[in-house]
Amino acid sequence: MSEAESALPARPTSRWLILDGQGRVLLFHFVFAEGPLAGTAFWATPGGGCEAGETFEDAARRELFEETGLVVEDPGPQVAQVRVSFRLPDGRMADVDQRFFLLRTDDFVPSPKGWTDEEQRVLTEHRWWSLDDIRDSKETIWPAELAEILTSLRLPLIGDR
Repeated sequence: MSEAESALPARPTSRWLILDGQGRVLLFHFVFAEGPLAGTAFWATPGGGCEAGETFEDAARRELFEETGLVVEDPGPQVAQVRVSFRLPDGRMADVDQRFFLLRTDDFVPSPKGWTDEEQRVLTEHRWWSLDDIRDSKETIWPAELAEILTSLRLPLIGDR
């Protein structure tokens, strides 16, 4: 879908596929108790919207630090792209262009020090997920194509059937 075809405002975002030494991916659990998304819960990769004038790479570096405390100078190449219409926490719908970056690291506990007030309210936990966990889960996981994206990267993953 091109921007011209979408009547929704564009929201470019940078997201991270953070894999630990066991090939599991880090996901955050978002639970909304109030506002336009009240009653909504889902798991998603770390990341967020590009600020005005930011490249996807700039946003990837900033979001990685804000949401996990990790620092990278070069986020590397974009490894996947997903476009989806999505309701934002403020209730607006947007055409979200998600660009994914890959980071391999050891298992760690994300630091909440850089979280916004909104993130502190809605990010309830983090978890390292195997590919089987993702495929077998009945919970909502964004992007919906996460298992396919991880498989397409042809990396050694726990639970790669």
